[in-house]
Amino acid sequence: MKFAVIVFPGSNCDLDMYHAVKDALGEEAEYVFHTETSLEGYDGVLLPGGFSYGDYLRCGAIARFSPIMEEVKRFAAEGKTVLGVCNGFQILVEAGLLPGVLHRNNGLKFMCRTVELKVENTKTRFTSDYLPGETISIPIAHGEGNYHCDDATYAMLQTNGQIAFTYVDNPNGSRGDIAGITNKAGNVLGMMPHPERAVELLTGGTDGLKLFTSLVKQGAHHAKTTV
Repeated sequence: MKFAVIVFPGSNCDLDMYHAVKDALGEEAEYVFHTETSLEGYDGVLLPGGFSYGDYLRCGAIARFSPIMEEVKRFAAEGKTVLGVCNGFQILVEAGLLPGVLHRNNGLKFMCRTVELKVENTKTRFTSDYLPGETISIPIAHGEGNYHCDDATYAMLQTNGQIAFTYVDNPNGSRGDIAGITNKAGNVLGMMPHPERAVELLTGGTDGLKLFTSLVKQGAHHAKTTV
């Protein structure tokens, strides 16, 4: 697969995402700047973490107006793979590609540490290489990771199996311990923890690598079935 790593002003995890795909996974990856208007030729889109546009107004609120985001919306509407991590998750929510909002962490402190996640749904294109209920260790680094939604939305997420990951020990106050969700179609995933920082033993573990291997296997299968 060939991945586009979207770069916004203030992105700082774009290199990590590129490395995870290019070096740890062995797939193709290219940086695509926020000013571009085409994603032609790409099989997947990755929105990395960071502080897009300095997190002014709200995290992701300005980035969602970047020229590339209209193309990301079209890309997602066609059923293609989109992954947003940390600030990328915030951008996907602001752009309306995922439901809910992300508030300041409980306690109003920035958190940077490794946490344990539970894999809630292995029937997504992002989680198929994990075991049901598997516990994995993934780093977090965020100040606004407190996921919130209304009762109807939460019930929808549960009913549709859109909750992909939950925190074992909730660090930020997210409703239902939510750490990552998909859209209803299952081709867009947003998560606050950083799987791209957990793809090598050198940096502390490889629990994030299965997300990317799942993505490649399922993404390739989806591409074949839609040709």
